[in-house]
Amino acid sequence: MTTISATADRAEVPVRTRKPWYKVLYIQVLIAIFLGALLGWLAPDIAKNDWIKALGDGFIKLIKMVIAPIIFCTVVSGIAHIQDAKKVGRVGIKALVYFEVVSTFALIIGLLVGNLVKPGAGFSGTPDPAAVANYAKAAAEQKPVDFVLHIIPDSVVGAFAAGDILQVLLFAILFGFALLVLGERGTTVRNLIDDVAHAMFGVIAIVMKAAPIGAFGAMAYTIGRYGPSALGNLFGLIATFYATAALFVFIVLGLVARIAGFSIFKFIGYIKDELLIVLGTSSSESALPQLMEKLERLGCSKSVVGLVVPTGYSFNLDGTNIYMTLATLFIAQALGVDLTFSQQLTILLVALLTSKGASGVTGAGFITLAATLAVVNPALVPGMAIILGIDKFMSEVRALTNITGNGVAAVIVAWWENELDREKLNAGLNQQIDPSDIETAVTTD
Repeated sequence: MTTISATADRAEVPVRTRKPWYKVLYIQVLIAIFLGALLGWLAPDIAKNDWIKALGDGFIKLIKMVIAPIIFCTVVSGIAHIQDAKKVGRVGIKALVYFEVVSTFALIIGLLVGNLVKPGAGFSGTPDPAAVANYAKAAAEQKPVDFVLHIIPDSVVGAFAAGDILQVLLFAILFGFALLVLGERGTTVRNLIDDVAHAMFGVIAIVMKAAPIGAFGAMAYTIGRYGPSALGNLFGLIATFYATAALFVFIVLGLVARIAGFSIFKFIGYIKDELLIVLGTSSSESALPQLMEKLERLGCSKSVVGLVVPTGYSFNLDGTNIYMTLATLFIAQALGVDLTFSQQLTILLVALLTSKGASGVTGAGFITLAATLAVVNPALVPGMAIILGIDKFMSEVRALTNITGNGVAAVIVAWWENELDREKLNAGLNQQIDPSDIETAVTTD
């Protein structure tokens, strides 16, 4: 375990104690993913067993169990400890501006790659419209006004019970402001919330011990259910999407990170545990709590992390944006539909809205794609059946890109707000502390 000692003037540089390789979380998860894929390939009947699937689903449910209280405590604590109430609004506006700019770049890159590579050209398959009927229906029901009203929970308890991030975030902001106005009278409640937050992160520390088991079950079921042959003649689209996501992360986010004074490669190395958990479970939510804690230990202020990361999970879905534009062009090319420049511009504008409108909905990536296709050209909607079989393999990269983008966003907004501790940032990215040690004690001002 890593310890950090402090003097009256400043915290000393932490000393890292190297763990045995078999105790390192990301190595355990890597081994579990490999074994899960092997089981799914060699024994698909066993891998498709409900109990194998339950290993992955159970781990994700354990994580989701504490997401709402962690977000609530983090946001409330961050706001309640701020002396200037205007700062909260300022951070929120900066975050939203950053989200929209970066999301636009993600959409544009998807369009450019789709036009240059043309992964759908020459496709000879025949889509089944019935296979996507439910997604098209769900997309038709997603209206901007409904999305706005959905942010407001019917009850506070209902927001926590459903685990809706935006609803919990709204109530947390209001509660945080209420404590801020109370001043000294709210000290007892603030301290209680801080203690609850520490206890919740303790729960996460326990749950994370099961991460390799969850990754094993999720990967075994995925390969067993869909099989390596599911990649088949659609491998070109998968490879193109993977390459486009990598291009976005290392070029666009890399440039953004360089402007802020840090390396995207070192940042990815810092959050590798979380990325591997997302890879194994295909869910970016499975790594949200520990991502927030790691960002705080990286030098980002609690208030910035508490506002930017939860909001980003609804408004900063870079991977989903790339997927929507690239998949739209693939379907159009596969069906022989020639999209004009104005129609492709419409894809960009519509996707900026639909990517937010279906947040928190099961199958959100597919639903937002259906909504986009319906606006651009309704004739393209049945073509979604072409990529239905491989969407599971693409969802993993969507989740990886989303979590990386939200992590970078928190660092950027903290830097923009002058609330980024450079000493902690450099120590974390240079691995002077053990980022996988979730029990690390960090001194705060």
